[in-house]
Amino acid sequence: MSDVLTRIEDGVLVMTMNRPEAMNALTPAMTAGMLAAMNDAVDNDDVGCIVLTGAGPRAFCSGGDVKAMASGSKGVGSFESKMNDLRSRMEVSRLLHELPLPTIAMVNGVAAGAGLSMALACDMRFVGRGARMTTAFAKVGFSGDFGGHYFLHKLVGTAKARELYFTADILGSAEIEKLGLANHVVDDDRLEAECMAFAKRLAAGPRVAHALMKGNMKTAEEGTLAQALDGEAWRLTRARDTEDHKEAARAFVEKRKPVFKGR
Repeated sequence: MSDVLTRIEDGVLVMTMNRPEAMNALTPAMTAGMLAAMNDAVDNDDVGCIVLTGAGPRAFCSGGDVKAMASGSKGVGSFESKMNDLRSRMEVSRLLHELPLPTIAMVNGVAAGAGLSMALACDMRFVGRGARMTTAFAKVGFSGDFGGHYFLHKLVGTAKARELYFTADILGSAEIEKLGLANHVVDDDRLEAECMAFAKRLAAGPRVAHALMKGNMKTAEEGTLAQALDGEAWRLTRARDTEDHKEAARAFVEKRKPVFKGR
């Protein structure tokens, strides 16, 4: 069975990390599957939102496979080849953050290490009350990967991010919510239903505008105020020419709900 299961439901691409017996620990096949699914989604008119989750109740993703690490296997090749291989797999986080589609992490169970990094890379997070989050890396003598430092410090501030990396403390849902790491904390038995309802709402929205909003957010996160203003001006002018904007304007005048086509 595949390490990544995918399905499209009412405009939502659901990617499920599928190693429940290993708490969905990452494998090269898993990251390759996610990269392929996301790259395909960009050109698929049937997809307007992406949800990332893990199979089974125990884990969203526990990060790297610690059992494989404990076996003493260090991989083959030079330092540079191993580094480049890791970097290529870390493209998962970049795509989750930068794809022109809303991305949501549906966090069930444990999100640790690179699993936490990928959850933080998503635009939003729906978190079950039984979920746990931890950077985890310090516990196995690692420094961290998959962009966790970049995303965590933007969400909680640099001092708290450093604390969470240095200590690898485990956060329960109450602290996850308090720190702003979750957009919504949901009872475990309602997590999928509520997350999917939200994702389907986004998928039915103005997809070109959503893509342009993500561009605006990236500029706001990384650029100057002048660059943010320039980007907003360019993208709003672009959005003005879309069929979705024209439909929404007509719907406003006619006092009805707009029907977006993603064009």
